[in-house]
Amino acid sequence: MTRYADIPKPIRSGIVLVDPERGTPQRIIILQFNPDTLERSLSPQSAGDQADSGGGGSGSGDKNEALRLKGPAQETWKFTAEIDATDQFEVAAPDGIHPQLATLEMLVQPTTAKLRDAMRLSKKGTIEISPIEMPLTLFTWGSKRVMPVRITELSINESAFDVNLNPIRASLSIGLKVLTVSDLPAGHRGAELYLAHLAQKERLAAAARGGALSALGLKSGDIGLGRV
Repeated sequence: MTRYADIPKPIRSGIVLVDPERGTPQRIIILQFNPDTLERSLSPQSAGDQADSGGGGSGSGDKNEALRLKGPAQETWKFTAEIDATDQFEVAAPDGIHPQLATLEMLVQPTTAKLRDAMRLSKKGTIEISPIEMPLTLFTWGSKRVMPVRITELSINESAFDVNLNPIRASLSIGLKVLTVSDLPAGHRGAELYLAHLAQKERLAAAARGGALSALGLKSGDIGLGRV
């Protein structure tokens, strides 16, 4: 036993493909390295976005809606993932990192079987062919961040190759859009997972310490709140 045996292994971030009907995982993709940084953006879905901004009374929006939300904020994530075969000497890699790259690329590609089915329907003269449905995709960043997503960006920079021109090192820029109840039909498993993700945010927000007006140089009477 080594002296470091009691040090817990770090939790890895990853992607889980789920059968939306049964809820069973179809594939689990663990990122080799956790990204160093995450870029997150939240865009509120305000009901009063079109209200007058100048006070002249000419706004086209309903001013009674200024504090109302139409639905959950649109949330996007961006990060860079690294894949390096030279960091895993104990793992045989006759194809370099082709398999890992292909696995990620298939997150934004329909399978040949589904494409052939669509082509077959087209040859039969089917007037309307439904878009191909992909598995439900979850992005996980620890137990407190598990959310349904759609991949919106996948950019690959291959930076090293073996003698057979198999890529052995690459960085990937990945963009995600969090799917909310506004994006998914009622009762969809992804919608329930989003509600669980939002409920987790609510629990974390409730655990945060509240501030005091005095720290802002204010008194309760300064903003008409009454007793605080």
